[in-house]
Amino acid sequence: MVTIAEQVRTARQMPLAGAVHLGHARWVRACHALLAASVLTLAFSSFVILMSHPRLYWGKVGNDLTPALVELPISRNFHHGGWVNRFAFYAGASSPVSASRTYDIFNDNGWGRSLHFLAAWFLVLTGAAYVLAGILSRHVRRNLIPRRAELTPRLLWRDLSTHLRFQIEPTSGGPPYGLLQRCAYVVVVFVALPLMVITGLAMSPAVTAALPFLADVFGGSQSARTLHFFLFALLILFLAVHLLMVALSGLRPQLRAMTVGK
Repeated sequence: MVTIAEQVRTARQMPLAGAVHLGHARWVRACHALLAASVLTLAFSSFVILMSHPRLYWGKVGNDLTPALVELPISRNFHHGGWVNRFAFYAGASSPVSASRTYDIFNDNGWGRSLHFLAAWFLVLTGAAYVLAGILSRHVRRNLIPRRAELTPRLLWRDLSTHLRFQIEPTSGGPPYGLLQRCAYVVVVFVALPLMVITGLAMSPAVTAALPFLADVFGGSQSARTLHFFLFALLILFLAVHLLMVALSGLRPQLRAMTVGK
């Protein structure tokens, strides 16, 4: 009697003979290049933004005079000379407080914000084109979404333990993808990236002025900023593991498959 695991293993191996030397489709390679450039630009510009204000808050408001949820020691603004001439806007303990700085801001990040927004729109448009093309070509259903029979604890653990022991099979690039690989792609493409876009929009005063509920969904624009930061940190972690798996499974064939497609 053939078990479910054997059926799944056979189904995964069936397209291998026809796809092992095909590499990736042209539209996949084009989207991958644009997405990679966008993410690298976003990583660089986000670091510039954080260097100007390396503090994360939870709620609707937050500044240097309010307690931080997380304070990142990545610039001179992390420890500074303090404040002078503090005053409240109105009487009461809940009044916002303003004060004059005794130090200069480490960097002016206006250009970093502009670059960040520009790269974000490239990411959004390219990601939308990738998902749409993937649905129409059945790439998403055929190569990304795991089959229901595969999502069992035993098969997931077997694939995970194989990766933890760095027993990565050589590949010539392109589909079919491993079980954990497909699960990671689905989470990144359909969960993490959309949440990053929504939390990014929730930080925009122009967007929240027209759609105030967008920031309220996350408890405020500062909460959205904090979630945006941790989502991007997870994306960077995914990229690090992704590059490691590419190197372990065959760097040259993987690069050729994602560039020239052979």
